[in-house]
Amino acid sequence: MTASAQEFIDNPLGKDTTLEDVLDGFEFLDDWEERYAFIIDLGKQLPAFPDDERTEENYVHGCQSQVWLIHHYDEDSGKLFLLIDSDAIIVRGLAAIILVALNGKTPRDMLATDIDELFEQLDLFRHISPTRGNGLRAMVGKIRDIAAETEAA
Repeated sequence: MTASAQEFIDNPLGKDTTLEDVLDGFEFLDDWEERYAFIIDLGKQLPAFPDDERTEENYVHGCQSQVWLIHHYDEDSGKLFLLIDSDAIIVRGLAAIILVALNGKTPRDMLATDIDELFEQLDLFRHISPTRGNGLRAMVGKIRDIAAETEAA
């Protein structure tokens, strides 16, 4: 079953769980073992992803794990909403961080968000494998492409 507009809008990541929550969590936790557990817990907040959307069109290439991404543009608010899923628990958590930063923003705001600065602030790239880092960049790249296409339409 395909996701309804409301399921996109009800995604807690970026709405109930904010970027400030993630930054505070990282600051509070002393070591990376605890931070990995925190990232995994964030991934558990990802809403259910419709099985029928696990298609080649929605597949994010460049990730070590399997990752799918779908979107909904709400014309009334001008905001773009995202759903992401992965078969790997750590990638689900990394996707949740991306959603906290970008989900529910206008396409223009998504494109203006310096996500690399966030990743630097969290020191993610020093603590995940290079292939996971490439996957993170691939997810962000696909979101930026969607935002650019939506803004141009």
